[in-house]
Amino acid sequence: MGNPALAPEERFNFRHYKTWPDSERWELLNGQAWAMSPAPSTQHQRLSRRMFGDLVVFLKGKHCEAFYAPFDVLLPEGDETDDEVDTIVQPDIVVYCDSSKIRDYGARGAPDLAVEILSPSTARKDLNEKLRLYERNRVREYWVIDPGNRSILVFRPVQDAAAYDEGELREHGRDWTPLASRVLEGFSVDPGELFAE
Repeated sequence: MGNPALAPEERFNFRHYKTWPDSERWELLNGQAWAMSPAPSTQHQRLSRRMFGDLVVFLKGKHCEAFYAPFDVLLPEGDETDDEVDTIVQPDIVVYCDSSKIRDYGARGAPDLAVEILSPSTARKDLNEKLRLYERNRVREYWVIDPGNRSILVFRPVQDAAAYDEGELREHGRDWTPLASRVLEGFSVDPGELFAE
């Protein structure tokens, strides 16, 4: 299989995706291939490690499980086979409370919670395409961590509707109080600790 970046008009699915080199990271959004950015920054890695570590500690002994990228999440439109799925994402962190969605290759179906840590090359996609994708697939909470602005923005469905609310924001220099999850009852993030130098 050639480089998918060289065939932007072509539509891909999981059957194609599985043949691409492991040394490259890609996502598929409605059949369109998106190259993942180069290796994450040190700050990105710190934020990911802290958030994931907090989740692992919190989830110990509970029925939910957290995973971190690279971890393939297939988001089917209906009952198509895995090979036919044309939307595969690799959120920085996901939490699944339904173990039937977990597969050897990653997971099939929407996570209960998805976390994306913005980088300059992915910010637009994470705040637009992925926001709409997670909303449409009924991801119950979508956390967006912005290292540059030192902020956390959490989107949730409006009264279990398909549409997300405008988001709950914690931003340095404004509201810096802990942010609680509504999906993982009892889990909260203290922005001051998350963004500590």
